[in-house]
Amino acid sequence: MEKPHEKAWKDCLAVIKDNVSLQSFKTWFEPIVPLKLKNKVLTIQVPSQFFYEWLEEHYITLLKKTIQKELGTGGRLEYSIIMDNAQNNTKPYSIKIPTSDKKNIKNPALSMPLDLNQSTIRNPFIIPGLKKVVVDSQLNPNYSFDNFIEGDCNRLARSAGFAVANKPGGTAFNPLLVYGDVGLGKTHLANAIGIEIKKNYPNKTVLYVSSEKFTHQFIDAVRSNAQNDFVHFYQMIDVLIIDDVQFFAGKEKTQDVFFHIFNHLHQNGKQLVLTSDKPPVELQGMEQRLLSRFKWGLSADLQSPDLETRIAVLNKKMYADGIELPKEVVEYLAYSITSNIRELEGALISLIAQSSLNKKAITLDLAKQMIDKFVKNTAREVSIDYIQKVVCDYFSLPLDLMKSKTRKREVVQARQIAMYFSKSLTKSSLATIGMHCGGKDHATVLHACRTVNNLMETDKRFKVYVADIEKKINLS
Repeated sequence: MEKPHEKAWKDCLAVIKDNVSLQSFKTWFEPIVPLKLKNKVLTIQVPSQFFYEWLEEHYITLLKKTIQKELGTGGRLEYSIIMDNAQNNTKPYSIKIPTSDKKNIKNPALSMPLDLNQSTIRNPFIIPGLKKVVVDSQLNPNYSFDNFIEGDCNRLARSAGFAVANKPGGTAFNPLLVYGDVGLGKTHLANAIGIEIKKNYPNKTVLYVSSEKFTHQFIDAVRSNAQNDFVHFYQMIDVLIIDDVQFFAGKEKTQDVFFHIFNHLHQNGKQLVLTSDKPPVELQGMEQRLLSRFKWGLSADLQSPDLETRIAVLNKKMYADGIELPKEVVEYLAYSITSNIRELEGALISLIAQSSLNKKAITLDLAKQMIDKFVKNTAREVSIDYIQKVVCDYFSLPLDLMKSKTRKREVVQARQIAMYFSKSLTKSSLATIGMHCGGKDHATVLHACRTVNNLMETDKRFKVYVADIEKKINLS
């Protein structure tokens, strides 16, 4: 039998689910655990301080209205936050705070000592003859927030990065670790954060450095017996951005010196921004004490860009370079190259170069020839997006209509054909295919595939439709 607090929260979730996207619901509300309900105060447990702050920043109005709707006037919410005491290996503990009372909670990481064996920490800035020098930030001015295209694939990382840029060292996102595969924008976002901080806080010392360069500098410092100077230099930085921290793997001495630099900067409220190709839990060859610190703040992932984001990236690139391309060419590029932004931009540059060198107009045929050569070696998989586009073009249907809940026969038929080819031509799961086709479940996808197979056996005209569409997909 459901307990009162479980039922109350279940009723709240039913309301919340109708007011947020499915992805947001799964990310921010499913992990919450209801603990108790007493005197119209519902206590919920959230996984971390960051989680609590994100709810307060983005969903507090929705939460308040929902709680009052379900609990009545005077209904309130109280958080129980799990605090991971990584320093002394004690079990996680909870602290309780009422909603919208952020002043009552202090960032636990900032109050932790640098070294538990030291009662006081020597100030490394008080060193004879050492003065704070002007440091070249090493930032790429082309990588700014202005030309970073936001989409569902990167919204969390971009939002957290922008929050850090407006209040470096003053948010729960410290360190901010951005991870994702090659070409998804990690370096761009890391530079954008640094550029924005320099704009907002001109007096802060910001430094962007790759992990490989950091390692080489440390090796040179060891050879020249200048390790102290190396450490003191990095301890003077206000915002340290390290790109590709996975390359620290297996380098014990480099990890050790970075551990001490990290501790000093974090202890003194300085901002750290890190990028990696994997989340902390999957990083191999890294010391546990360093991995635990990577988890102190926020780990935000960059996913493969969706169709709308890919089209927006191409349009932005074309606008910046003063180029105009036919809409069908832009859509073809976006539908054909789904892996990452870097490859997408590379394809656009190759297409323009081919057109210029061969003195040919940029047409859909030229784009198809170029794409064939560009991605032949990668044995690309046809995407669900592209299958949907071919089906919609064939039946002259808007894509939005096919993804809608309408039960019109011609739309349902097109949707079923798209599901059929998505199952047979891609490695996507039934749930993924259903999600792309208007949020359908896996049972609907299976039913669609059976229906298409049955109609091909009994309806000659329908069989022609399917054969024509298959040819068009295979010509892509």
